[in-house]
Amino acid sequence: MKSILLASLFVFTSSLFAQTDIRIYDIINDVSAERIEKDVTTLVNFGTRHTLSDTISQTKGIGAARRWIKSEFDKTSSNCDNCLEVFYQKDLVKKGDGQRITKDVWVVNVVAIQRGNKYPNRFIIMSGDIDSRVSDPNNFTSESPGANDNASGMAGTLESARVLSKYKFESSIIYVGLSGEEQGLYGGKGLAAYAKEKGWDIVGILNNDMIGNITGVDGVVSNRDFRIFSEPVPPTETEQQRRARRFYGGEVDGISRQLARYVHKTTKTYMPEMNPMLIYRLDRFGRGGHHRPFNDAGFAGIRIMEAHENYTQQHQDIRTENGIAYGDVLEHVNFEYAKKLTAVNAINLASIAWAPPAPTTVEIGGIVEPSAKLKWNKVEGAIGYKVYWRDTTSPTWDNYKYVKGFTGHVLEGIVIDNYFFGVAAVGKDGHESPVTFPNAVFR
Repeated sequence: MKSILLASLFVFTSSLFAQTDIRIYDIINDVSAERIEKDVTTLVNFGTRHTLSDTISQTKGIGAARRWIKSEFDKTSSNCDNCLEVFYQKDLVKKGDGQRITKDVWVVNVVAIQRGNKYPNRFIIMSGDIDSRVSDPNNFTSESPGANDNASGMAGTLESARVLSKYKFESSIIYVGLSGEEQGLYGGKGLAAYAKEKGWDIVGILNNDMIGNITGVDGVVSNRDFRIFSEPVPPTETEQQRRARRFYGGEVDGISRQLARYVHKTTKTYMPEMNPMLIYRLDRFGRGGHHRPFNDAGFAGIRIMEAHENYTQQHQDIRTENGIAYGDVLEHVNFEYAKKLTAVNAINLASIAWAPPAPTTVEIGGIVEPSAKLKWNKVEGAIGYKVYWRDTTSPTWDNYKYVKGFTGHVLEGIVIDNYFFGVAAVGKDGHESPVTFPNAVFR
């Protein structure tokens, strides 16, 4: 009997520490490549989804595309007893606001909110882009299928909503199709401002922009690699915070970087065959994505995308030159790969939505002492906390101690000068919050 009890305890603690939940494997298995392919095909068949394209036609242009996206969210909501709040969020962008805005246009996002039953105003967001373009960013009439960029990300968002709507979560999840990305990230700007106005508590946004290509222009082929882009610290940090970093560290430990590490850790736990690559920059060199407006507003945000791009298939007129077929067409999308990256998103949305909030205040001490000391605020719903530390050159949180029943801990023999530290809250099912880097010092 004693051995059985010990075995049961081991299973519980192993589950807790490894952050494993059988429901996560069910979510992975429920994601459908066939449904993603069907959605991408439908989006491609709208001809063009350029932000300035037709809004009246029922079959062509961005108006038809966004109405179809809303109808798909509505169907999902009907299947889960109206568990989604589906609506348009829009802003009028005036001609001349940017070089790519050649006429007044309503930039319309399609939003679906799955409310949490404990923290309804706390949100984790998954986004895809609705719009597409050809070589000339102001050409809003030519055929612009945008199969990979970014029907793949939009289809992944629709599919995540279908899968996760079958579950109940403590925090809210937002699934959104953002418009105006190719014209200047206008959809993201509009929704970030809307979130500020509504007082939403945003954990972060997982921006999916191109999740369907496995064959790189450099000849590399991989259906397991993917990139997670994140900026090091928020652009909204104060001068006082910047000065403090010079003494206490944290140059690569902003809220977006912690969200990126969270996605990396969850993926390696539940989908170890995948190779998530932490890219230490806001986005690709000199380029942008729809997580950036959220970063600009002070929210955590990352970009999840394929690792091996093919530039002949991005922002191109459909044509053949010198034996090279240009254009972002359906045949270049690998739907099994898009399924994998959709699952990456879904399991991270679920893990965060099932977890308690992160500590808001983490204090650190131990200057000129042989041990590091940490204390933090009590988090509602947390049954314990993980105190993490890592080498200052490590990209991931590699070591931790589990602390139950306390809001402070001393790491004996761990010299504060040699490591970085953080704290995550752990819930009853073993799901944990993103790590909070120390934001105060005590002696």
